[in-house]
Amino acid sequence: MASFAQWVSGARPRTLPNAVAPVIAGTGAAAWLHGAVWWKALLALAVALSFVVGVNYANDYSDGIRGTDDERAGPMRLVGSRLAAPRAVLTAALVSLFVGCVAGLALAVVSAPWLIAVGAVSVLGAWLYTGGSRPYGYSGLGEVAVFVFFGLIAVLGTQYTQALRVDWVGLALAVGVGALSSSVLVANNLRDIPTDTQSGKITLAVRLGDGRTRVLYHTLLVIPALLTLVLMLATPWCAAGLVAAPLALRADRPVRSGRVGPQLIPVLRDTGLAMVVWSVAVAAALAYSGHA
Repeated sequence: MASFAQWVSGARPRTLPNAVAPVIAGTGAAAWLHGAVWWKALLALAVALSFVVGVNYANDYSDGIRGTDDERAGPMRLVGSRLAAPRAVLTAALVSLFVGCVAGLALAVVSAPWLIAVGAVSVLGAWLYTGGSRPYGYSGLGEVAVFVFFGLIAVLGTQYTQALRVDWVGLALAVGVGALSSSVLVANNLRDIPTDTQSGKITLAVRLGDGRTRVLYHTLLVIPALLTLVLMLATPWCAAGLVAAPLALRADRPVRSGRVGPQLIPVLRDTGLAMVVWSVAVAAALAYSGHA
């Protein structure tokens, strides 16, 4: 039976920045429109955190029962390591997604009921990433889904539920967060190219190969830096986003130097940290300018 610490590890805490950063960015974008609402931001955070944990447990379950995780270069998986029964991990995934649905339903009811349909699509996307008979995560579409769900939908959804509208500033933030969030998955899949190829999991990294996957990672890291310059058209204070550049460079170093396997694990942590710092800096700049 898995210990509490192993269950926490199975939730993959290193991916939680993918939940926190979009809410911070979306709230900053709402503040720019003079519409930030703190309790709606907390509801959005509950949705995002629950969905990320639910997706991680669902992936653990689906990959585990397929045998994809029998040989791994990355962190421990509960089902693949035989530390927890598949049914227990599936239950954890469903409970996490249910909590996210309840918070999302409450947020939609007090903001815009049509967002319930967006939430339903998000839940479906979470499950079908590695679940079902034809998971899209096995067809090279994982990074696209992360960009859409944890970039565009999460950031613009957070902005909309608070300000009841979106603008180009919110879109720029959504693209930046989406690029960084996708780069986390790119780094993860770069590390797993050998084992994913062996198990038949055809990720985008497997399709592109080692070299082009590294180029993709570099490209995704550059996008938020360029968008920082664009956001300075809204307010020069957005230059604060460049404070994340040293963290991005540190995250990029192992990828640039050709590291492989477990040597790439710190890249996920450092990329996530760069994403949170960029989101906080730019959101704070927008909030300050919006109330100045």
